[in-house]
Amino acid sequence: MKILLLGKNGQVGWELQRSLATLGELVALDRNADGGLCGDLADVRGLRATIQRVAPDIIVNAAAYTAVDKAESDKDLALRINATAVQAIAEEAAKLGSWLVHYSTDYVFDGTGSVAWNEDDVLAPVNYYGQTKLMGEQAIVSSGCKHLIMRTSWVYGARGNNFAKTMMRFAADRNELNVIADQFGAPTGADLIADVTAVSIRQALADPQVAGIYHLAATGFTSWHEYATLVIEQGKASGLSMQVQSVNPIPTAQFPTPAHRPLNSRLNTEKLRKTFSIHLPNWRSGVTRMLKEVLEK
Repeated sequence: MKILLLGKNGQVGWELQRSLATLGELVALDRNADGGLCGDLADVRGLRATIQRVAPDIIVNAAAYTAVDKAESDKDLALRINATAVQAIAEEAAKLGSWLVHYSTDYVFDGTGSVAWNEDDVLAPVNYYGQTKLMGEQAIVSSGCKHLIMRTSWVYGARGNNFAKTMMRFAADRNELNVIADQFGAPTGADLIADVTAVSIRQALADPQVAGIYHLAATGFTSWHEYATLVIEQGKASGLSMQVQSVNPIPTAQFPTPAHRPLNSRLNTEKLRKTFSIHLPNWRSGVTRMLKEVLEK
């Protein structure tokens, strides 16, 4: 079995290289692929040619345009990567009879309320990034290819930049931090997403009826303020030098950004857990483990 992984050097892609390696022959690409292969989603023609040449049994697309604020002005590129390229990938997967695993976001919802979103809730993105991700989802479904679409949120990884590292950096030389307290979600580790992906693929190969859209996130929920407070507490406990004395909760309205942000990013994962018999850990356990890894470096 041959697997084509796109976006190998992103947070999720990096972990997928590990989790997918046991499933079959893995061809992992990033934007700067060589050997005549193209992993750049901005190059739709090259991407189609690569899929045709590799002829994978499974395509895992971990690449995306994720600069939420920049997408408001860089609309052409965001659309090309998150929608046009995804449509091309899905069409090629349909021709080959391949499975397509694709990652989406809670930003396809309007972010209101306090109840965790179900897969079939009304879709109403509040920013252009969310619109392009929704268009990508719709293109996959319309293509008729066998697919698993995993919507997730608040993704972090020990490798590369993340919210926790940013907070620790700010805490090192600032007396106080102002952190948004009215946006809620579940910080979800890239390693968890990768491991669940591998489990889901195995079951999908055995039972194609599980194809569809799923919500994948750690259990529980928190605010960015509570998340930041935990990070700083653990940083201090580990002996990290920090100047910060207070972490102040602020509303989203006091931190305007070019793109609107959803206040409610909670995702109901019952469908995923029941379909694939998966236990999802609480967000705190994953964040604590990530912090330990980061702080020990």
